[in-house]
Amino acid sequence: MPGGLRWLAPMTPTVSRTARHPIAVAAPQAAATGPKTASRHRRAAYDEGVRSDSAGDSLGPQAQYAALRSRDARFDGRLFVGVTSTGIYCRPVCRVRTPLLRNCRFYASAALAEAAGFRPCLRCRPELAPGLAFVDSSHALALVAARRLTQAVREGRHVALPEVAAHLGVSDRHLRRIFAAVHGVSPLEYLTTQRLLHAKQLLSDTSLPVTQVALASGFASLRRFNAAFAERYRIAPGALRRVRSKVPSPDGALVVRLGYRPPYDIAGTLRFLARRAVAGVESVDEGALELRRTLALAHGEHTPAGWLACRFVPQRHEIEVTIAPALAPALGPVLQRLRQWLDTDADPALVDPALATLPGAAVPGVRVSGAIDGFESAVRVILGQQVSVAAARTLARRLVDALGMPIATPFDGLARLFPSARQIAEADAAAIARLGIVRQRVRALQALAGEMAAGRIELHPAAPLAPTLAALRTLPGIGEWTVQLIALRALGWPDAFAATDIGVLDALAPLVGARDAHAAEAASAAWRPWRAYAMMRLWRNLEGSR
Repeated sequence: MPGGLRWLAPMTPTVSRTARHPIAVAAPQAAATGPKTASRHRRAAYDEGVRSDSAGDSLGPQAQYAALRSRDARFDGRLFVGVTSTGIYCRPVCRVRTPLLRNCRFYASAALAEAAGFRPCLRCRPELAPGLAFVDSSHALALVAARRLTQAVREGRHVALPEVAAHLGVSDRHLRRIFAAVHGVSPLEYLTTQRLLHAKQLLSDTSLPVTQVALASGFASLRRFNAAFAERYRIAPGALRRVRSKVPSPDGALVVRLGYRPPYDIAGTLRFLARRAVAGVESVDEGALELRRTLALAHGEHTPAGWLACRFVPQRHEIEVTIAPALAPALGPVLQRLRQWLDTDADPALVDPALATLPGAAVPGVRVSGAIDGFESAVRVILGQQVSVAAARTLARRLVDALGMPIATPFDGLARLFPSARQIAEADAAAIARLGIVRQRVRALQALAGEMAAGRIELHPAAPLAPTLAALRTLPGIGEWTVQLIALRALGWPDAFAATDIGVLDALAPLVGARDAHAAEAASAAWRPWRAYAMMRLWRNLEGSR
């Protein structure tokens, strides 16, 4: 393996004076592991701050190395290995020859590996690894800050840490301290790593000019981009493009890959999405393990629109994604939204044990089917108030037929985009009501659309949770059931739980003895902080039994 790797078991490590890095197999050597600008003091400072939000016992060096040799995909994205003999760092699933144990240096993030002077492997491509799922814990502030930095990079926006700190309601200094304690690197180091990995993916998977790649990755100038690339990766951007592993298909579409940690309940995810697919916007082929849909998203001053197709490749623990050429400039945010939609960053090793007491058959690797567009998911939740899944899907199809813009795709039946917040906010309320949507729902839809079009509410995983939920509760026609489902699907909150949901109450009746919301809420405490996953499993078991 050209990059080294370490196995990070679910744990909350304790840093001691004798083991500066809580997950290191061996202490870093003084030579040949960092760039010329790096120093031993600088690297030690990063090592000192590495932490994990997982819980459990850490494994010894031999067990960690055994996990590396087995290429265990469950730890993809949770650890990276730097190899001192090559100066490269890899994912645990890299398929090249396993390095010797004495040459391995293990890190909890790509940013830590790069801070130690390693450059990313061109074969396993660390930018394709799944990310870390949000956990409602004492480190939530730093995790949300990291999400906001990553999102800004993917969207090609400039971001300043004081702006992020103000958005989260803390001081710049406090955020820096918490960020370094949780992630082991400074926010600037983390941001630089995200920018370079994003640029590396754009260079590998698109034909965008290098200047556009630099700007799309958040660099203020091509000179700064080239300098950062040369220092971190010791290769020119143009040279990387010549050895890229993926090229556009003949029709101009992009083909990229997303990794996930097994197990993954692929059949359950596809069945769940198929039951809720909106005609004209989405289609699901459960037999072929494929999903297709249309998509439009704001990116800079433009709103590119196109289509995408996803195919699960279980033997590689990957999802192969084909993306329309029109969406190529927005590849970063498209892939970020896909990760949320299909919950590729989930860690079943943490989630599944917490759900052991759920009634019904155990389903390893259940995923929360999130949102590819936060506003769209919220609209569909509102349309689903007090009606069946089939009725909500019918109402959504009527809304799409009435307000959705037409779009050409290579797939039969995919011909419209879901209406935007501005379209719904500006539509005639009576015209929406004539679609069969009761006026209370119309008021809720237009109130939410108006707030989102004005930028006063954001619905994505990097949005601050408590203020967003509070803002939703002030809108007409939006109660706690709606708020919890929006938190689950649009905000990616793993502890969301709608105790009044009829499906949840039906599925929990054997456990609590009756369809009682208070009893369901009390029982759900056993599944914290993964109650959203508990809801998904309850729904899927219930739907599978009908």
